[in-house]
Formats: sequence, structure tokens, C-alpha cells
Amino acid sequence: MGGIVRVSVTLPEDLLKEFDEVINRMGYGNRSKAVQDAVRLFISERKWLQEESGIQAGVLMLLYDHEVRGVEDTLTDIQHNYADIISSTMHIHLTERDCLEAIAVKGEAEKIRRLSDELSSKRGVKLLKTVIVSI
Repeated sequence: MGGIVRVSVTLPEDLLKEFDEVINRMGYGNRSKAVQDAVRLFISERKWLQEESGIQAGVLMLLYDHEVRGVEDTLTDIQHNYADIISSTMHIHLTERDCLEAIAVKGEAEKIRRLSDELSSKRGVKLLKTVIVSI
């Protein structure tokens, strides 16, 4: 294991406030440990998804701000490009701004990865959680 490297991260004020509230409830002594755990979790989830192959099925949970210009059209266009692996979608209005989409998928792991990566990288997308199983 290497040394410690200090990094700087820019976060929206409300996200940092929520993060602090959650880590305080969980008993973290400082942000650094919580950020390290969050990064490890992100890496392990992405690694698992990237190393799997063959036919998989699961759900992509997508949280986004529908008031970001063009985000809904962009997300719809992407989903149309992957119609062969998308079985179903469900759209839920959470708040005045936030929407949650559950996208059921079944197909080649590589194609599911591409869909997940394309969706998560778009402006307005706040979170994409992938739950996949090999079948």
C-alpha cells in the first residue's frame, strides 16, 4: 500500500451537508474515512460490472434533475439506442426537480456496461446505481 495523497473535491453545498449528516449518524470520525469508503465502494461496484461477461439481467436506477436543459431527451435517445437490452422502464417523480427511473435490462454484459456508462455521464444525472446478476 502506498502513501497518502491529499486531493481536493468540489461539491454542491447541499450534497456536502447531506454527506456530513449521514456520516455523523454512522459514527465516522472524519470525512476522509467516509470518502475513502465511498470511493472503495464505487470502485468495487464498477470493477464487478466491468469484469463480468456473458448474459446478465438487472436494473439500472437513475436519479436525475429533469430541469437540466435537454436531459430527458438525451436519456430517452440513449435508451432508444439500447432497446434490444431494455425490457422495461418505470419513471417516478420524486420532487419538483428530481426523477427516478428504473430501467430493467437483459443482455450482454458489455452492452449493459456501455448503457450504464452513457447514462451516468450525462449532465443532470445525479446518481446511477446498477444491480446486475449473471444468468
